[in-house]
Amino acid sequence: MQTPGLRCRWAGLPCPSVREAASMYGTAVAVFLVILVAALQGSAPPESPFPYRVPLDPEGTLELSWNVSYSQETVHFQLLARRLGAGLLFGMSDRGQLENADLVVLWTDGDSAYFADAWSDQKGQVHLDAQQDYQLLQAQRTPEGLSLLFKRPFATCDPKDYLIEDDTVHLVYGILAEPFRSLEAINTSGLRTGLQRVQLLKPEVPTPALPWDARTLEVRAPDVQIPGSETTYWCYIAELPQNFSRHHIVMYEPVITAGNEALVHHMEVFQCAAEFDSFPHFNGPCDSKMKPDRLNYCRHVLAAWALGAKPFYYPEEAGVPFGGPGSSRFLRLEVHYHNPRQIKGRRDSSGIRLHYTATLRRYDAGIMELGLVYTPVMAVPPRERAFVLTGYCTDKCTRQALPPSGIHIFASQLHTHLAGIKVVTVLARDGREREVVNRDNHYSPHFQEIRMLKKVVSVQPGDVLITSCTYNTQDREQATVGGLGTQDEMCVNYAHYYPRTELELCKSAVDAGFLQEYFHVVNRFNSEDVCTCRGASVPEQFASVPWNAFSRGVLAALYGSAPISMHCNKSSALRFQGEWDLQPLPKIISTLEEPTPQCPAIRCPSPASPTVVSIAGGRH
Repeated sequence: MQTPGLRCRWAGLPCPSVREAASMYGTAVAVFLVILVAALQGSAPPESPFPYRVPLDPEGTLELSWNVSYSQETVHFQLLARRLGAGLLFGMSDRGQLENADLVVLWTDGDSAYFADAWSDQKGQVHLDAQQDYQLLQAQRTPEGLSLLFKRPFATCDPKDYLIEDDTVHLVYGILAEPFRSLEAINTSGLRTGLQRVQLLKPEVPTPALPWDARTLEVRAPDVQIPGSETTYWCYIAELPQNFSRHHIVMYEPVITAGNEALVHHMEVFQCAAEFDSFPHFNGPCDSKMKPDRLNYCRHVLAAWALGAKPFYYPEEAGVPFGGPGSSRFLRLEVHYHNPRQIKGRRDSSGIRLHYTATLRRYDAGIMELGLVYTPVMAVPPRERAFVLTGYCTDKCTRQALPPSGIHIFASQLHTHLAGIKVVTVLARDGREREVVNRDNHYSPHFQEIRMLKKVVSVQPGDVLITSCTYNTQDREQATVGGLGTQDEMCVNYAHYYPRTELELCKSAVDAGFLQEYFHVVNRFNSEDVCTCRGASVPEQFASVPWNAFSRGVLAALYGSAPISMHCNKSSALRFQGEWDLQPLPKIISTLEEPTPQCPAIRCPSPASPTVVSIAGGRH
């Protein structure tokens, strides 16, 4: 890292003292960074202004706005730095790490300022990218700070670049506090860094008009003192008015307390189970020992928002019913506060505003749970990098439960607990995978939202819906079993569809008897005893398994071939009539291939050197 030399050539002044020189030097650095304008030619994106915006850091020093051009397959970024030292880096990485990241860097060496497409290696060392795919369009000083406008294609086919897809994108940033003599002198380990998760490629879905009689209901946790811990899930019970009649929710949007935009990470509103007449009022951390157990029966998703998401509109022909007979008056709001700087003393009353109408639409929208049953028979061994579990909604269930005209899935919310890293649901018909319902190759349990699908997926009776979740348990020493606890696992796709049917849950799990055979086999072929005794729970049995190549491989083979127990359930939690145990796995004879990135047309290669701008705007 370069330190300022006393060369006394800013304005031909006599040499100042060391302290004065340091102060003047810092001022000069700031000037260099805010007057990067004249030499860079470019234009703003045609879709400007930027419809999406998120704060990158908890203090709101860095703010990102962006726009998506699907015709050009390009993302335009606008990065605002309100308080900038000697530069910044910004980019994307697989899981939000600063190592092995795709970066764009703005920095100064004290004499000139530079902009470059870069990447970091596994040690965090920054390198100039041989293929410059980030293009700086404009840099200017605004009343709020330094604004950078730049763009990048979705796919570049550069092995050092991140492939921008429809799924969750982990954005990373770093603040440069001092000048660097070169790009290669920067290492991310010495910077103030952070990450933010967004969905960059928002689907282009027309916005329906709200009905004339639309009313609003705000579900907000009142005056919460945000805890100083990094992660907090806050729960609050709200109550609809007495005799609240049946309505349709047609849109919802976030309501964020001003100043807390960088701390409120995502929020969900759940409806409580109708079989309980009342629920105790609660306003506190979701993991509090004081939280009433009955709140665990508030799990029917009504609304879900995450950072970067715009208001969510239902199709004009459908709405989510709530209120009236057979519907609970109690709602649970869950707010996820992400506070990595552990800021204290902030108060918050954020929540979700529901827009609803008494003029019922043609169809009720429903939510169907796809994936795995919450049961410990589905488990992930410890120290696994990418272990896959799969749940099925079988042709037998869809044939019996869906109407002859089928249903239409228009949105989806993927869900796992802390070990989940990838989730995908695929529709199969006549033994062949036909289309992806929803996929997130960079899924994070810390970023969950209901996402509109680019294309409505029609499901016919006899179709199969296959949901697979990939887990990473490299930091765990014991098996992770399925269940409701945070350290347990889930694999769920909450599919939003219309018209609503009686089918609310279409999920599977391996047959429990075949799992017991697994424990016996592992016990027979290992020197260590595996608990197969009568009365032992499945988690206890998994805890006794010696996790070696044999036990891991046999478990994966079991899950890929053994019969399943199907839960083809109505909203009453009762199964549809029929035999659902010891069901064979659906036969899939043809699978979909992951799409191949479409590389940009061949163009003149950009020079593998930083863009250099002098204080006067001249290019060196």
